[in-house]
Amino acid sequence: MPTDDAFADVLAANEAYAAQYRLAELEARAAKGLGVLTCMDSRIDPLAMLGLVPGDAKILRNAGARVTDDVLRTLVLASYLLAVDRVMVVAHTKCRMASGDEDSVHTAISEAGGPDTRSISFQTTSDQEAALRADVQRVRSWPYLADLAVGGFLYDLDTGRLRQVC
Repeated sequence: MPTDDAFADVLAANEAYAAQYRLAELEARAAKGLGVLTCMDSRIDPLAMLGLVPGDAKILRNAGARVTDDVLRTLVLASYLLAVDRVMVVAHTKCRMASGDEDSVHTAISEAGGPDTRSISFQTTSDQEAALRADVQRVRSWPYLADLAVGGFLYDLDTGRLRQVC
């Protein structure tokens, strides 16, 4: 499929968005001092979930809302250059990364026609709350982020409610 056809729908939507665009004057800094790490799951709308608007927070997303080296690197930048002084790590119910082990994810990718991914760690967990606690502790103990307030939360996809875990 040619690239132009693959993205025609979203490029057309962007034209309509750009015609009404009103965010150019926002500061790059997080107006509410908040950073949010959550899952890439499309059922999660981080701004709406927290009563925020564009410009209020820095949003980071990955599979499973896991604290990776890249997340830590990004939080250092957000903390020192973009006014982030508190971070929410937000996992969610019904997450694929918390519903099976590494082998099941590798097998699912292979069965979907994908390549052999056994050299990649997808950071699955069978105990989502323990993984969330460990990830929060990883941020709290990172020497470059000593002054950051960090909390771990679980978002319920059925109710839209957050519960603080740690």
